[in-house]
Amino acid sequence: MAHKPSVLFVCVHNAGRSQMAAGFLTALADDRIEARSAGSAPAATLNPVAVAAMAEVGIDISGKTPRKLTDEAVGVSDVVITMGCGDACPFFPGISYRDWVLPDPTDQTIEVVRTIRDRIRILVENLIAELVPARTH
Repeated sequence: MAHKPSVLFVCVHNAGRSQMAAGFLTALADDRIEARSAGSAPAATLNPVAVAAMAEVGIDISGKTPRKLTDEAVGVSDVVITMGCGDACPFFPGISYRDWVLPDPTDQTIEVVRTIRDRIRILVENLIAELVPARTH
């Protein structure tokens, strides 16, 4: 069996961007990629506007809980994608790091969060195409 890539999405609060990205990856990758998320300073709960924006596209992230970023979570990942958490993410050789520059959805309107959500979806779709090339018949 082939290796299943693991992606860790990291933002500050693990309440919006990283949760939306993990939700899209889980929904769109058909179990071909492991999706996890964490925050450098996790919030107590998810951003309700991010939850609502994801529900609009049929993805339920309401049951997720913000998690603290750990060295272990980074160390077992093939790809670590940061979103506005600066240098909080530990660096391990051999792991692919990327930074997605996305606005923080905290205290934003649903209209603003929809644009962030839609940009995340495009980035996640591109990531899936890179990590799991289309199957040939």
